[in-house]
Amino acid sequence: MDMMISNLQQQRQVTEQLRREAGVKRISVSQAVQDMIKFISEHQRDDCLIVGFSSQKANPFREKTLPCRSKLPSWRHSRGKLIIREIETASNLSSVNKKAVYQTFGQPTHLTHPHRLSKGEIVPGIQQEELKLRRSRLVESMRLFCSNNELNGKTLIVVIPSSYKKYMTEKIPYVYRQNSDFLYLTGCMEPDSILVLISKNDSFESVLCLRGRDPASELWDGPRTGIDQAVELFGVDKSIATNSFEDFAHHLMKQNRDCMIWYDFANEIHPDIHKTMQKFASQTKNKIWESPRPFVHQLRLYKSKAEQKLMKKSCEIASDAIKKAMRSSRPSISEAALQAQVDFECRINGAEYLAYPPVVASGPRANIIHYINNDNIVNDGDLILMDAGCEYHAYCSDITRTWPISGKFSPAQRTLYEVVYSVQTDLIKLCSKFPTLNQLYEVMGRLLAERLKESGVISQKVPPDEIKKCVSQFCPHHVSHYLGMDVHDTSTVPRHIPLEPGMVLTVEPGVYVNYDNRYANPEYHGIGIRIEDDVLITHEGPVVLTEPCPKHPDEIERLCCT
Repeated sequence: MDMMISNLQQQRQVTEQLRREAGVKRISVSQAVQDMIKFISEHQRDDCLIVGFSSQKANPFREKTLPCRSKLPSWRHSRGKLIIREIETASNLSSVNKKAVYQTFGQPTHLTHPHRLSKGEIVPGIQQEELKLRRSRLVESMRLFCSNNELNGKTLIVVIPSSYKKYMTEKIPYVYRQNSDFLYLTGCMEPDSILVLISKNDSFESVLCLRGRDPASELWDGPRTGIDQAVELFGVDKSIATNSFEDFAHHLMKQNRDCMIWYDFANEIHPDIHKTMQKFASQTKNKIWESPRPFVHQLRLYKSKAEQKLMKKSCEIASDAIKKAMRSSRPSISEAALQAQVDFECRINGAEYLAYPPVVASGPRANIIHYINNDNIVNDGDLILMDAGCEYHAYCSDITRTWPISGKFSPAQRTLYEVVYSVQTDLIKLCSKFPTLNQLYEVMGRLLAERLKESGVISQKVPPDEIKKCVSQFCPHHVSHYLGMDVHDTSTVPRHIPLEPGMVLTVEPGVYVNYDNRYANPEYHGIGIRIEDDVLITHEGPVVLTEPCPKHPDEIERLCCT
């Protein structure tokens, strides 16, 4: 990356020098350009290029200045460097204005987006060295697996594809989202890409397959990184064109007859790559096939300090957005308006988009767990259950809050809310003892049964031996899931393992009282409440990343009345 760093200040000085020479000394623009090229050459600059000039009249200098490229053959358009795209000149040559820097990578870099990425980062917040370490740890874990299963000495070939571009209708694409496993290991955000890891003995080689440069496609869809820059940008050992992958893989397997191939056949991430791998599986014999997915998920389960920082920011953005939605809510507002406000606030504060379609459920619609229609008007006296989160530089937040549209809970609403609030508070405290997610769920069931009975929500007519059984009628979902690059993160990691420092999980008890719930007293019918926070496990205890979002009933009432 250091070779690609552009000193923008020095470029500005060059431009200012050109302006002075063209305006003050009244020399020809052509001469000024030649002087500038000489200056850049003397300073061994290979990260900028004069494309041309424009003026109010036909430009007599364009044909003279453009051939200057040939004098410096290392200045290639495809190298992905910063380019001085155009300099406008007035007819009297008194002012010269450098236009915006042009991006020639397939994704933001710290050269093109210094407001988003720092030096050395491949994706915001994640350094190239961390990505290399992830790949190394993945191979180490696979080698350990082989050692424990008497598979030593085999060449490991790991194939992890990117996502592909999906279309909602002809020529209209969905917003592209990268395959999380691929992004975690490469930092590459381009579609139609493949990571191949080849491990022999104690060493391994990383190969990144990318789309080649294509001016016609790039005209419509934006620049690509291309093959030449992949090694330098992503820190891999080698790069090839994606359309060469089949030949490359065939040659690789032919060279390494005693190999173990790691590819996830259970999940079709990229149809074309999947077909190619199925073809290899049908043609090759005496090969061992294994899925890399559980091994990648095991790495992703533990968040590094850099990842924790990104997740904290994601949670802060979503917390602030929901907080503002609480403050602005009022009777007769639409659920859609509240959704739009949260979406807007998340994006304006740096999130790329919402992490999932949000639930904005008013009144009895809160009893529909995944209600995402959000097409009703909020009536006076209703509760609003909002489940929303954002994705900030590939890391997700997931928050649920419930609040009264009128600014004050009714007695029944308050009673039910305090039950959920007290249960959630106790579950978060329990995280300091490193339980499993399943143990959290068991404790939630027991606490809900006790407190629903104590508070009078459950009818006195319900026999004691039925109280525990009826809890599933009040809360039909699990209380927790892992959180990270995906909302329901690392899906191959079981819920029966103890929590450890570095893990992030949700804690989200809820109580939903449908009108046909025969266990609840009638005054609670139609009320649905859930409280969800994102919790980072540390040696010192659980850290609630979503703490900025109010949840105490008194705090919520104060906020809704402001």
